[in-house]
Amino acid sequence: MTKRERVIAALNFRKTDYAPYQISFTGQMHQKMAEYAGEEFFGRIDNHLCQVDLSKAQTTVGPELTMDEYGVVWNKSGADKDIGVIDSILLEDTDDLDAFEFPPVDEAFVRHQMEQLVSEAGDRFRIAGIGFSLFERAWTLRGMENLLCDMMAEPEFVHKLLKKITERNLKIIDIALEYDFDGFYFGDDWGQQRGLIMGPKCWREFIKPRLAELYGRVRGAGKYVLQHSCGDIREIMEDLYDIGLNAYNTFQPEIYGYDYAPNLYGKITIWGGISTQRDLPVKTPEEIRQVTRDLLAAFPCGGLIAAPTHDIPGDAVPENVEAMLEVLESQKN
Repeated sequence: MTKRERVIAALNFRKTDYAPYQISFTGQMHQKMAEYAGEEFFGRIDNHLCQVDLSKAQTTVGPELTMDEYGVVWNKSGADKDIGVIDSILLEDTDDLDAFEFPPVDEAFVRHQMEQLVSEAGDRFRIAGIGFSLFERAWTLRGMENLLCDMMAEPEFVHKLLKKITERNLKIIDIALEYDFDGFYFGDDWGQQRGLIMGPKCWREFIKPRLAELYGRVRGAGKYVLQHSCGDIREIMEDLYDIGLNAYNTFQPEIYGYDYAPNLYGKITIWGGISTQRDLPVKTPEEIRQVTRDLLAAFPCGGLIAAPTHDIPGDAVPENVEAMLEVLESQKN
């Protein structure tokens, strides 16, 4: 089987010769692994997915400050050098939305990314995606606490803001759909360690209708839908299935446990399963080998893209990353 065929089989709950897998790193961890094992280590990783982000790269605007395409400034002076925290709120008042200029879609950039995806994917499963795609984009503009309060006090504002974000995303998706790829990925964290940040009622009122539009555009073109959300989102998993989700990233075992997996089998494929929170930073290499074996054993008939639960962060142990890859590679034998 090709890597693409293996992923498609997993998405359709068909048994494969071995489970497809994907490993990615934060910038800090990439450097740490290169120092530990050399750049040749990354050539050993037989990833099954090839992914491009259709959100433009951030630009440097000051010491440890970057600005994204919406004009949000990110402060990366803390421990998290990859994402950081927002430095200021652009929509200080709900009335500011009418005057706020959403960035036009850079069609040339989107096409460049899609052309790169098509040319570099080889036999891998091709994914285009948008990070900070809906709720996250809204709170980066308005502020998390403000947005959550707005859901109670200013619901019309929240609907209007999410509608504008959705309309821009649909323009990006429509350009991407002119190209040959397999699935579209939406990045949007909704979960905490226990439950949804905004609760299921607000998620269903504000997020679900817009998400259904985005999923519908992708599924209507015959592509797969892949969704990222950290945290515990069990309360809305059936909602996601109902509106067309094919694969959920990231499945955190410290939250769900493998005993939850049968609830999704035949509906939503799991992408993840090896904890970057509980396992890779603190366990021994032999424990990581067993964790990885346990994950693979829990999905004998498909429905799994094995992966760390996030880009591997800088506090992970290099020996553990190597041990995880060793087991994933051993499936081929």
